[in-house]
Amino acid sequence: MNKGVNHEVYGEAHGEVNAELDIEVKLILEAIYLRYHYDFRDYAPTSLRRRLKASMQRFECPTLSMLQGQLLREPEVFRSVLRDLTVQVSEMFRDPEYFRALREQVVPVLRTYPSLKLWVAGCSSGEEAYSLAILMKEEGLLERTLIYATDISQEALTQAQAGVYRTDLVPGFTENHRLSGGKGSLSEHYTAAYDHILMDKSLKERIVFSDHSLSTDSVFAEVQLVSCRNVLIYFNRALQDRSIGLFSEALCRHGFLGLGARETIRFSAHADDFSEVAPHERIYQRRSPG
Repeated sequence: MNKGVNHEVYGEAHGEVNAELDIEVKLILEAIYLRYHYDFRDYAPTSLRRRLKASMQRFECPTLSMLQGQLLREPEVFRSVLRDLTVQVSEMFRDPEYFRALREQVVPVLRTYPSLKLWVAGCSSGEEAYSLAILMKEEGLLERTLIYATDISQEALTQAQAGVYRTDLVPGFTENHRLSGGKGSLSEHYTAAYDHILMDKSLKERIVFSDHSLSTDSVFAEVQLVSCRNVLIYFNRALQDRSIGLFSEALCRHGFLGLGARETIRFSAHADDFSEVAPHERIYQRRSPG
């Protein structure tokens, strides 16, 4: 029986409709994993339902089962669904107080290392990775820094690697940079042409953009800082714990972890691995192994 994409399907009704929907969600996520090897099975269900609804509307599918059939047979449909499932919302120096705390409380410790490796997990279209690169350049540390920027979306990684952003976004980027304690002008770090800006080559050379899934992949390097912001909120508790465990494993002794404003390690299975450095800005430090 076909059901329209309406509140009866997604409108938080109880009973059989919700039970059918839960089964369909599980089936489509399993199908995506088996066919394309993207694992969304431990993402928060409420967010998944909302994003899958957007895909259903776009392809005029009255049921998730119909959408599943299309994405299994048509890679273009899957790529569109993948864009819905991987939230790509970012901006340069987003949450400026976070970057100010990094500059004032984390950078002094990072200065003590002869070489630095940083990991931006869930880098989206690259704004945070470039923000960190600019911060490190302003602090005189970029030449000894390598930044790993990872995401599961190849489309986002391609955009990030290009380092091209619309000029209408620049005023917001510039104000964020100023509020973060930026030194000099943000315009020193990009070239403007027509209606876009291109990030400076000196920044790109210090960033490695790569495919990495917090759901299925393992640690790939020892780093002094992990910045994973506004990613864990889309995971269920088990995947949050897995991710924080990966960060703990990746961090060197006394390395730092930065999370998003609505994220915390407080209830994580790995909470005891960390101490708070800047609680309001969600910056933590790896404790020495006991």
